[in-house]
Amino acid sequence: MQPVTITEKALVEIKNILKNKNIPSGYGLRVGVKGGGCGVSFVLGFDKEKEGDLSYEVDGVPVYVQKRETMFLVGKEIDWYEGETEMGFVFNSGGS
Repeated sequence: MQPVTITEKALVEIKNILKNKNIPSGYGLRVGVKGGGCGVSFVLGFDKEKEGDLSYEVDGVPVYVQKRETMFLVGKEIDWYEGETEMGFVFNSGGS
């Protein structure tokens, strides 16, 4: 099961970060949620697999999600946005 999909543009950026930003060997992409008063916000980082993770691979990139957070992430898509004044990862609802 892959609760979160990753677009090709986002995958290129993730691989670039893993290769060029001194991310330790054995680390993968951590996708999670942070609770708030009016809902949750989505977070990305790089981490080792932990007990209680749902883990899967996307084109050679390990992805880790805490099982208890899966329900908030099902159907989300990670994309890479580049605008005139900003760029970064974004979470979209569903694949395109």
